[in-house]
Amino acid sequence: MISRKERILMTGSCFSTEIGKHLIEDGFDVLLNPFGILFNPASIADSITRLESGRKFTYEDVIRRVDDASKGVFSYVSFSHHGSFARNTAELFLEDANAALNRAVEYFSEADTCILTFGTSWVFRHNADGKIVANCHKVPAREFTRELLTVEDITALYRPIITRHPEKRWILTVSPIRHTADGLHGNQVSKATLLLAEESLVREFSGQVEYFPSYEIMIDELRDHSYYAPDGSHPTAEAVEHIYHRFISGQE
Repeated sequence: MISRKERILMTGSCFSTEIGKHLIEDGFDVLLNPFGILFNPASIADSITRLESGRKFTYEDVIRRVDDASKGVFSYVSFSHHGSFARNTAELFLEDANAALNRAVEYFSEADTCILTFGTSWVFRHNADGKIVANCHKVPAREFTRELLTVEDITALYRPIITRHPEKRWILTVSPIRHTADGLHGNQVSKATLLLAEESLVREFSGQVEYFPSYEIMIDELRDHSYYAPDGSHPTAEAVEHIYHRFISGQE
């Protein structure tokens, strides 16, 4: 499915991190999650448009995260980043975030293939500015509205991005990780929405957009509980290895 001659941008849920690490270890040229782990399609799309524009993060983007209120421990991050980007000062966060952005902008401009892993259709919209956040960063729940993206929402986000980059190959997949916090039904509705959106994009951009069935391999071939970690949500290392080798070989 892919070759070592390609420059590959990977972004999305923590499953993309697992597969990305395997690719890097096997000598592939990969830039992995330049904003940290991102779970929902809206935040992933936002990260790509940021890579297109190269727009720097500023103090207006910074939020203070409460790590331990009783001890007065805080860190600084943005709603566009995973918690792994949190730093002790706003200045240090901006320095690191913009350094990572600069590297990613240059890499994205020359990338041959973009592999996107969608984790959930459920999103949190920040009430103050109406923006969908990548991570709530322990900000009180009352400051957000929880929503379920529709198939149309997702395709509308990606149609212009893909159209602007006809030179790039796009591989879409749905993370097999269960989002149990959404409930069993909520998780299934979420995954179904992602699957339908990705299928729609594959059909619309035939030859440019491809789909790899990570989710289907997990729930069909590896459905036995022994392939899940003790939390019952994450694939074991053995399961990830199985899916990775299927991906590398191009076997769907």
